Amino acid sequence: MDRHLAFVSLPAHGHVTPTLPVVAELARRGWRISYATGEQFGFEVEKAGATLVRTSTPAPAAPPPTVTGPAVVASFLQRIVVDARTSLPVLTAHFRADPPRAVCYDATSLAGRILAAETGAADVALLPTFATNERSSPFARAGAPPPEILAVVREMADLAAAHGVELQRGVGILAPASLNVVFVPREFQPGADTFDGRFRFVGPSPGTREDDGGWSPPDEPVLFVSLGTAFNDRPEFFRTCLEAFADRGPVAMAVGQHVGVDGLGAIPGNIDIRPWFPQPAVLRHAAAFVSHAGMGSTMEALYYGVPLVCVPQMLEQEANAGRVAELGLGVRLDAAGITAADLRTAVDAVTTDAAMRTALDRMRTAVRGAGGAEAAADAIEAHLTT
Repeated sequence: MDRHLAFVSLPAHGHVTPTLPVVAELARRGWRISYATGEQFGFEVEKAGATLVRTSTPAPAAPPPTVTGPAVVASFLQRIVVDARTSLPVLTAHFRADPPRAVCYDATSLAGRILAAETGAADVALLPTFATNERSSPFARAGAPPPEILAVVREMADLAAAHGVELQRGVGILAPASLNVVFVPREFQPGADTFDGRFRFVGPSPGTREDDGGWSPPDEPVLFVSLGTAFNDRPEFFRTCLEAFADRGPVAMAVGQHVGVDGLGAIPGNIDIRPWFPQPAVLRHAAAFVSHAGMGSTMEALYYGVPLVCVPQMLEQEANAGRVAELGLGVRLDAAGITAADLRTAVDAVTTDAAMRTALDRMRTAVRGAGGAEAAADAIEAHLTT
């Protein structure tokens, strides 16, 4: 039988990037991989050894908002609906002519779940964040969804039902797949012992990104500052960082695509500001990471044993930051009203706390021992032989 796999993901860094080392490992093992996502990820997909199947999910109409809330969550869920409606005709036509053995889809991809059901291929969900079930959900404290979110969930349910797929009720959106590959280690997953054998906690894989030559490390450990690739339009936050860390050693600060460096004022000589940095390459040389606590960034920090100063911007990041603080791997700050003194105190704390250093070393061992891309590929191959 043809060794063909389909990967399906929303066109977003936090969803595509964790999967690419798995794609590369499967390609190395002789699998032929078709990866369905947005054209902007074509270079990375093909570099990993897959063939791009271009979807046409429209980009958000405006930059991410500076204030998060139910409307933002509803907007994201609406993107999932739009992605499914626009992608399914492309996916159905492509994979009807070239059927895959399995559909490995981002856990938020309704299109991927429907494609697996319609083709009869094995279903493999790829989870870039915490797994959830009836007994363990880091998002449960959010309470009942507000009306604007429920309206979109109903729309998702109707679309799924039209394709013979039933949405899960109560926990998450889509029910677990027959195999669920989670890109966090068991030691970081809340309630890990409540998940059955359908869940494999493999942790992150930096892949070739840790050897990116686009940045030369200084002679001493660097402080890294980044709010990730989405909710990063925070010029006031970056100005506070400039005040906090001027003349305190080398700083690498990623401000994203929305913040103009010229509008931040005078830049201290010790701070290197760019839209983006090769994150794993910087974290290899980092003393601390001031971060939005997105799961990809959190996992990469823990992979290198870097303490976190978490400044979460949205619910998912709040959950990640809470887990970081709970396990003694960093501290959490409130993004509202944060001061330069708050940032300096937090960085000093995480870089001098001996107990935190012990916890970080223990978690780094766990993260690296989870197996990463090789463990994910092993799980997928084993699933296809059962």
